[in-house]
Amino acid sequence: MRILVVNVNTTQSITDSIGEQAARVASAETEIVPLTPSFGAESVEGNYESYLAAIAVMEAVRAHPEPFDAVVQAGYGEHGREGLQELLDVPVVDITEAAASTAQFLGRRYSVVTTLDRTVPLIEERLQIAGLSARCASVRASGLSVLDLERDDETTVDAIAEQALRAVREDGAEVICLGCGGMAGLAEAVVERTRVPVVDGVTAAVTIAESLVRLGLSTSKVRTYAPPRPKRIVNWPPPAG
Repeated sequence: MRILVVNVNTTQSITDSIGEQAARVASAETEIVPLTPSFGAESVEGNYESYLAAIAVMEAVRAHPEPFDAVVQAGYGEHGREGLQELLDVPVVDITEAAASTAQFLGRRYSVVTTLDRTVPLIEERLQIAGLSARCASVRASGLSVLDLERDDETTVDAIAEQALRAVREDGAEVICLGCGGMAGLAEAVVERTRVPVVDGVTAAVTIAESLVRLGLSTSKVRTYAPPRPKRIVNWPPPAG
């Protein structure tokens, strides 16, 4: 089985971290292929960058030369999952939905701890669209940028764990979701501080993708995610240079 794990930003070190975390949880027979888009922002922290990332991710997947069995979109609260589901005949799993759906098996209410406050509305909207908002206690911002997560030091863990603890104590959360692909690998440290289950979206998405492939299931094509109708698309992709 081969799973493409696609970063939504163009920072290669984040792609590497996401790929390593995905490989740790994947079954021995599963090949994880990390992809970095060829264009877009170095970090995705707003609507403009998110819509740009959606196109970049779709193009990265379309251009991949080898066959694959599933795709993981490794951006929290980002656009584009629906487009991938139209384009592909294999399962597409978004880490936002994977983390939230997994959290609901582990407790009555969950909270998401993400990066900057400006990303909170995007995550809330994606959870609502996915039908996963009813049991979301809160979406909290750590105040860290995506690139701040690259430091991977005590300051980073402290900022995330502080908001996780507040979500548990003040919002009634029983499970925490790490709300950024760049937080891959931090779950264990946050568990130590909070003593509640902590769900990393990348690992959750990989295990869900593997399960869908083994079950022989993929996206329904009868209506919402039917393939795009054949038509002329003008000036796309843009000319090089």
